[in-house]
Amino acid sequence: MYDYTPNRCREGPDEFLKDFHGYLQADAYSGYDQIYKEAERGITEVACMAHARRKYFEAQSSDIMRSTVMLAYFHLLYDVEREAREKQLDAAGRLALRRERSQPMLDDIQAYLKRERPKVLPKSPIGQAMAYTLSNWDALVRYAKDGDLEIDNNGAERSLRGIAVGRRNWTFFGSDNGGRTAAVLTSLIATCKRHHMDPFAYLRDVLARIGAHPQNRLDELLPDNWLAARTASTA
Repeated sequence: MYDYTPNRCREGPDEFLKDFHGYLQADAYSGYDQIYKEAERGITEVACMAHARRKYFEAQSSDIMRSTVMLAYFHLLYDVEREAREKQLDAAGRLALRRERSQPMLDDIQAYLKRERPKVLPKSPIGQAMAYTLSNWDALVRYAKDGDLEIDNNGAERSLRGIAVGRRNWTFFGSDNGGRTAAVLTSLIATCKRHHMDPFAYLRDVLARIGAHPQNRLDELLPDNWLAARTASTA
């Protein structure tokens, strides 16, 4: 699902998540900080390991030794996630594998960072990478305590790639209303892709029928319901 806000202020995600309770996985953007701090909201932060890894990748030019050590650790952590996918483990199985393989590595990483951080310049790329990792440590390792959580939010990042690339083709949505319309249409198209549907076939059929469709049954035209009805009629 995509949402539109006119700026990157905290009010956007704050409004979108006002009724949400549970885990929220995102990068360490400061606009989310207050959301996690308000305990009554019941939102638990889950950070993105890929964002942490990226900082060590960028720090290779200034400290190849420590960066390589950390990148090797990340590689091993992602090997565990790859094994879980290949074995098609459920949440319980993935949690058991993480406890056995990932948690000991995470403990080693934390110990290594605490030992090496005093030896580097705080403002250096490697120093900033270490500070980022340690300051977000609890949120970064939270995935290892719940088999339903992911190690990173790369899925969300990939889903935004089309929007970022599209900026080369369009500069403005025209208005805030245009932005909201674009978010709705992008949500529908992304859902079609997720269900392996042809977005054009879906939109052509729905737009042709929606004028005569009862307003209290509009949910029947959502991509998943539309596909189920099509599949049933074909059968």
